[in-house]
Amino acid sequence: MSEAAIEIRDLVKEYAGSKGTGPKLALNGVSFDVPQGSVFGLLGPNGAGKSTLINIMAGLVNKTAGTVKIWGHDIDADHRNAKLNIGIVPQEIVFDPFFTPFEVLENQGGFYGISKAMRRSEELLKAVRLEDKRNAYARTLSGGMKRRLLIAKAMVHSPPILVLDEPTAGVDVELRKQLWELVGELNAEGVTVVLTTHYLEEAEELCERIAIINHGELIANKPTRELVGMMGEKIVAVTVDRDLEDAALPSDPRFHKIETVGERAMEITFDKSEMTAGQVLALVQQQGFAIEDVSTREADLEDVFVQLTSEVGQAPEGQSEAARNA
Repeated sequence: MSEAAIEIRDLVKEYAGSKGTGPKLALNGVSFDVPQGSVFGLLGPNGAGKSTLINIMAGLVNKTAGTVKIWGHDIDADHRNAKLNIGIVPQEIVFDPFFTPFEVLENQGGFYGISKAMRRSEELLKAVRLEDKRNAYARTLSGGMKRRLLIAKAMVHSPPILVLDEPTAGVDVELRKQLWELVGELNAEGVTVVLTTHYLEEAEELCERIAIINHGELIANKPTRELVGMMGEKIVAVTVDRDLEDAALPSDPRFHKIETVGERAMEITFDKSEMTAGQVLALVQQQGFAIEDVSTREADLEDVFVQLTSEVGQAPEGQSEAARNA
C-alpha cells in the first residue's frame, strides 16, 4: 500500500440547484494526500466544502466524480474495508441519551460486528477518562465528556485514521486542552488524525501539514511552517509620545499597512525581505515621533488564512496565484 493514509484525486461533488438555477459545485476537482501517522489540518471558511468532503469519506454522501482511498481501499470498489479503516467524530453530538457510555460503546462495537470478547469498551472509557461515568446516562455528561465519548465511539473498531470535525466547538479552554492531550496520545500510538477547526491557533500548533479549501477548491496544501512562512510579513507595534488623531501617520512605500490601534499606538506591517524592524523604527523617528514602547510579531496562520481565502474570493473562477502554486 502507499504511504498515504488518505488519497483524494479530482474529487467532485455536484448538488442540483434550485428551480431556475444551475447545479451547485460543493467540491471542484480536489486532490491531496494525508500522510500516514500525521496530524493533518483541513481548514476553510463556512460553506467551503469541508463537511461535504468528510461525509464522502464517511460514506454518508455520494461523490459525483473522482476517487477516494482510505488506507489504500477505494470507497467505491472496497467500501467495507474503507469504512473499517476510518473513524469519524462529527460536529453534532450523536448517541442515544438514555444509554450509558459503556452501552454506547458496546452497541457501536456490535454495529461493526466485533464479538463481545474482542470489544474494547472498558479500555476506551479509561483512555478518554470516562471510566467513572461508565454507568451514568449519556445525557447527564458535560459537553466536554460527550465530546470525549464521541472520540471513544469512533475508535471502537481500532481504525488507523481518526477524523475530527470541529471537535472543540463549544468546549471551554480546560476541556479543549484535555481533548488535545487525548488526540496527541492517539497520534503517538500511530493513529493518523485529520482535524477541522475554526481555532487557527490550535491548527498551527497541532498540525504538521494543512490543506485549505475555499469555494470547493483546494487553494493550499503545505507543511504548516512553510504555509505560515508564505506571508513573509512582520508587524511592529509602536507607542509614541503624542496622540495620533491629530498627527499624520508615518509613511514609506515599503509599508504594507499602517493602522492606529490606540490613541498613541500604531501597527506597521512590512515585508521582512524589504526592510528590518530597526529601519521601520528609524523612519518613525525621522518623521517626528518619539518612541515610548515597541513590540514585534510575525505573521501567523490566521494572517495566511485570511489572505488566501480573500484572494480566492476575488480571483476569476476561484483561481488565485496561491492556488496555482499550492
